[in-house]
Amino acid sequence: MLRRAILVYAGLAILGALALAMAGVVTMLVLYLFANGAIVLVAILFERGRYRSPATSQGPWQETGERFVDPSTGQLMKVRYNPQTGERDYVALSPLPDPRSGEETLSP
Repeated sequence: MLRRAILVYAGLAILGALALAMAGVVTMLVLYLFANGAIVLVAILFERGRYRSPATSQGPWQETGERFVDPSTGQLMKVRYNPQTGERDYVALSPLPDPRSGEETLSP
């Protein structure tokens, strides 16, 4: 939800700058709005891949036994650990079954 709000802000800043420029207003406000909106937009669109490097399946990965439900996707995730590098990897197992369907859910 916060990501969407930031995207809306960036879009409004860019549109506002373009509207002011079309109206003939040439001030630092137009440049500020456009630059601010563009920087925020680019940062939000490219931030997802920035903080998590793709783990390789090669190497001595060990399962830790940890399980959790990813709040953004609702999928059950397992945690693997590489003792050589200290890196942790999160692997999606499967989506949780719908509790209304009568199937059992896996708890972390």
